Amino acid sequence: MLVRILTSVLGLPILIFFVYVGGLPLYIAAALMSVVGMYEFYTAVSGKLKAVHALGFFSEILLASFLYMNLPPMLWCAAYMAVFMGILFILVFDFNGCTVADAANSVFGFLYVGVLLTVIAVVRSYTEGLKYVWLIFIFAFVSDTGAYFTGIKLGRHKLAPVLSPKKSVEGAVGGVLCTSVVTAIYAYVLIERSLYCAAIYFAVGAVGSFFAQIGDLAASSVKRHSGIKDYGSLFPGHGGVLDRFDSVLFTSAFVFICQILHTQL
Repeated sequence: MLVRILTSVLGLPILIFFVYVGGLPLYIAAALMSVVGMYEFYTAVSGKLKAVHALGFFSEILLASFLYMNLPPMLWCAAYMAVFMGILFILVFDFNGCTVADAANSVFGFLYVGVLLTVIAVVRSYTEGLKYVWLIFIFAFVSDTGAYFTGIKLGRHKLAPVLSPKKSVEGAVGGVLCTSVVTAIYAYVLIERSLYCAAIYFAVGAVGSFFAQIGDLAASSVKRHSGIKDYGSLFPGHGGVLDRFDSVLFTSAFVFICQILHTQL
């Protein structure tokens, strides 16, 4: 527990710095974390890196670069069409070393880890993005912390015994309530000083916590299918990138979708 807390204390200022600065530094940081997370995913599901996985890493570099430079959609289409053709080429010329499952996992790892982590930088880049990007981490980290401590004190009923034996229904409810309260306070202080706004964000926090917990269980499902305990050891006491940011992958998507709907409707 002490190692876990120390890692969080040391890592939080770094996270705050990159998110606050935004722009190119955040895109680079998100891309680096994505590449590490994709490496963890590929080695988990395939046992080791395969040649086809290189195209997954390349896809992430393209994504971060294209988003930062705001390149036109047709260039995106051409680039990712070339990547897709490259995957098929590898299936032909590395027939004995690359299976269809490896090729599919190359794409899935990019979509699951690369896209969803890079979305953090996209949310930050929008007008008033600095206000809303923190919700990604509030949903994930407050939900995780609230669920953990509530589960320790009150946990009686297993939430998902096969996927995550230590998680409880009581812990999940505690995570939702903690996230709702913190989100409402955050919204009242930094978004709009009105009880109506706080009430809306109280409900949004509950949904955000739900997505965070599903993200956690989704990562656990992949680990169970792969027969591993942790994805890595980059963060002492936490595990790898996917162990620490599994919830963030889902909350980033949730906040991004809400942001798009808010700006477009």
